[in-house]
Amino acid sequence: MESNIAQVIDITNERASYDNSIKEILADKQILARILKYSLQEFKEIDIDTIISNIDEPEISKIRVDPGYSNTEKIKKESEEDNVLGEGKIFYDIRFSVYHGDSLIKVLINIEAQRSTSPSKLGYQIDNRIIYYISRMISAQKEVEFLKSDYDNLKSVRSIWICMDAGDDEDSINRIRLKEETIFGKDIKLNNLDKVQGVIIRLRKKDNLEQSKNYLVAMLEELLRKESAEIKKKNLSENYGIKMSSATERKVNEMCNLSEVLVEKGIEQGIEKGKITARYEDGLSIEDIAERTKVSVEIVKSVLIEEGLLKEN
Repeated sequence: MESNIAQVIDITNERASYDNSIKEILADKQILARILKYSLQEFKEIDIDTIISNIDEPEISKIRVDPGYSNTEKIKKESEEDNVLGEGKIFYDIRFSVYHGDSLIKVLINIEAQRSTSPSKLGYQIDNRIIYYISRMISAQKEVEFLKSDYDNLKSVRSIWICMDAGDDEDSINRIRLKEETIFGKDIKLNNLDKVQGVIIRLRKKDNLEQSKNYLVAMLEELLRKESAEIKKKNLSENYGIKMSSATERKVNEMCNLSEVLVEKGIEQGIEKGKITARYEDGLSIEDIAERTKVSVEIVKSVLIEEGLLKEN
């Protein structure tokens, strides 16, 4: 029989593979194009094929957000602004560029697949993290997109967050952006406040709900729902026009297969979430819960974090 540490390593590796497979399918240009079209105003009237053709090759979990790593292709020496000590190493999940309009304005987009928006699970307010990410995407452009004080060459940035923990009636798309307000005197027109925007797309956590009334939410919920690969591919193709190229089909198959493996391993190893949360709420220590449910302390912590009863370190 496997030891607890072996179980934890096994589940951790499988979950990491599954999370990466979600990023891979979200980074498919057919999916990205639909996310852009139905969440950002500037792409609303552009057809899907045109958006796809204007998307650069996405990078997955490769670009660090912390100072000194966001702008890896410098025009000249590293900016002092990036040499800030004491910040943790954070990676964007997916990052790519897309051109918009006849002038081919470059828009930097960041899409994050988060399992939660709850401060109790994350340990912070999600809007604070979005503000930080957008700020890094802006400041990283100095010495890359523009030199010295040539701020008119600053490119627009968009940070889109896909969160998978909404309640049964909480599916939504919310936009965060700068707003002009005159405190005193004559109004002035500021033309570039739309350079920074954040979007939060909230998907419902239950799989067996009625289809969302929003096209994008419905498509993403179908994409990430736990069901067989054949059913998923059929629904994505027939209902949302996703072409099942060999690459797209491979990504869908891999995600569905890993999802089934995680479910099977969870059952085999006796991870009963209800018992774990009930015993924790009854006041038992994490160590006692682990002993009684015959799983590791790490697995108990993982379940409690997922259920919002314990903060992630």
